[in-house]
Amino acid sequence: MRFEYGFRVQLEWTGDLGRGTADARAYSREHVLRAEGHHEIRGSADRVFHGDAALWNPEQMLLGALSQCHLLAYLYEAAANGVVVVGYTDDATATLKTEADGSGAVTEAVLRPAVTIAAGDPELAQRLHDSARSKCFIANSVAFPVRHEPVVLLADDPLS
Repeated sequence: MRFEYGFRVQLEWTGDLGRGTADARAYSREHVLRAEGHHEIRGSADRVFHGDAALWNPEQMLLGALSQCHLLAYLYEAAANGVVVVGYTDDATATLKTEADGSGAVTEAVLRPAVTIAAGDPELAQRLHDSARSKCFIANSVAFPVRHEPVVLLADDPLS
């Protein structure tokens, strides 16, 4: 059975410094992302694009969405297959390539999940990343490769 779901966010640019976009340095890239029932996310461009490095940028949010989506799909697969996950971290990276005309694109993301399991087959736990990859809505929606370099650790293994 197929379902369709809708999502809504509101975005407000808060960076008018009094001159609008009179020139590229006349305005701030700051903005606020809102969704009903959630806290606001203050964002900006990356520092290299004249933004505030202390705020989330769109590229980080895209990478974060990929990492979150894989986590949630993986946890579902683990629970459905008798693998008891007790810890999960990810050290994800993405590559953005820009062109001389100012255009550009994210060309790759690499997720590096480190999963600690307390029960279940470690080899199955490793393979479940493939299944999670195929079920991640965000990864299935992007036009660039999302690679995975997972590691499975055992909760009772002192070397893990």
